[in-house]
Amino acid sequence: MGFSPAIKTERGYQTGVSALNAGGVRLILRLCPPPAREELPMKFLWFHLMPYKELPDDFREKHPSVWVDIHSSLFDPKRAHRMYNEFFDELEYAAQCGFDAICCNEHHSNGYGLMPSPNLVASALARRTTDTAICVLGNSLALYNPPTRVAEEFAMIDCISGGRLIAGFPVGTPMDTTYAYGVNPSQLRERYLEAHDLVLRAWTEKETFAFNGRFNQQRYVNIWPRPIQQPHPPIWIPGAGSVETWRWAAKMDYVFCYLSYYGYKMAQNVMRGFWEEMARLGKDRNPYRAGFAQVVGVAESRQQALDLYTEPAEYFYGRCLHVDVRFAGPPGYVTEATQRAGIESQVKIAAQGAVPSGPSTNAASAQKMQSLARDMQGIVDKGYVIIGSPDEVVEQLRELATTLNIGQLMLMMQFGNMATDLAKYNTRLFAEKVLPKLRSVHSEWENRWWPQPLDRRQRAALPAFFPAAAAE
Repeated sequence: MGFSPAIKTERGYQTGVSALNAGGVRLILRLCPPPAREELPMKFLWFHLMPYKELPDDFREKHPSVWVDIHSSLFDPKRAHRMYNEFFDELEYAAQCGFDAICCNEHHSNGYGLMPSPNLVASALARRTTDTAICVLGNSLALYNPPTRVAEEFAMIDCISGGRLIAGFPVGTPMDTTYAYGVNPSQLRERYLEAHDLVLRAWTEKETFAFNGRFNQQRYVNIWPRPIQQPHPPIWIPGAGSVETWRWAAKMDYVFCYLSYYGYKMAQNVMRGFWEEMARLGKDRNPYRAGFAQVVGVAESRQQALDLYTEPAEYFYGRCLHVDVRFAGPPGYVTEATQRAGIESQVKIAAQGAVPSGPSTNAASAQKMQSLARDMQGIVDKGYVIIGSPDEVVEQLRELATTLNIGQLMLMMQFGNMATDLAKYNTRLFAEKVLPKLRSVHSEWENRWWPQPLDRRQRAALPAFFPAAAAE
């Protein structure tokens, strides 16, 4: 896709940006200078999936799934070299534009997100940014043997970044865990919980200890390095609406991050359940207990937004979320409580005589992915993507933040096959004309789940980056 709105400044700077980091970052710094950072309410996190951007037009017709058994012939390592470097440019650019955090996550054997190791991404970003939080959403704990690897690597990232890490612990999709990595789905959550306990003890216990669990046995647990943030970095729990996930996050006093690509209109039942659980536990409705991922496209007008973002949105929903039902719901993965919630949701819809506007909030992953809207009109009408002029986007995001009671907003501003110049345009326009108007939302609450980095005077200076020097 070519990016061609009538914006000469964007067009002009893009022609001078290298495909690699190099001088591109220096040009970006002049165009999007880092704002004066303050401890302000309402956090905005720039979330990247790193999708493979060149799946063929007939992908849905000729290939059964973007995950697990996607054919290796579709992957071009030389093209991926360019993609990865553009992705890093975009993340670094978001940091320079004033987003509070930049986010990465973990997926395997797929064209939806090219980050089998988000810790590699996070460590590189930790060296190329200064004040921006590094949010890893996250490490799928049940896949690590031993899980102390997660404790060590997260501690290392926290040290490199000077205490800017947000540690995400997802249970993991069935495609990643059961099919790509061979974990028994009926044991997945037990493995996850045991791994969590081991990582937490590794971070907090000062003496060497032995761990003798059902799935993990280690005679000597004594991690080096150890995290800067004490007793440990803030822990966020990403999930796609599983009842057990948000109940456990509420119980543990962790941030629950609802990662749904169906938009805030479809998220209300899940978030209502989360806040009801918080009330049952006697906890307050602090909006910073919750995060939400939202796809956003902003332009000078709604029509321009439709013109610019239709292709990447239809690519994302049509190809990146093309998952075969065989892989989306293995027996034992969905628990009884979540199944019951799904049944109750369907019964309620039938009783009300309402036609759902999209996949049921509590429906199984397979059902959700098969019932997605894939054309732009349906994508926008059902609220999957928020698009429009800056003022229109402000209005919709304000409604999202207040309706769902969300204080940590994760924004997908690069999605599908979006070109890097368009991703940067989207990012800069949002930072300049949307973000400042939403900063005061939830200003009456304290965010107790945000990184506490070292004082800037104690942190290492960001080094100059001159790639030519490496070749000398």
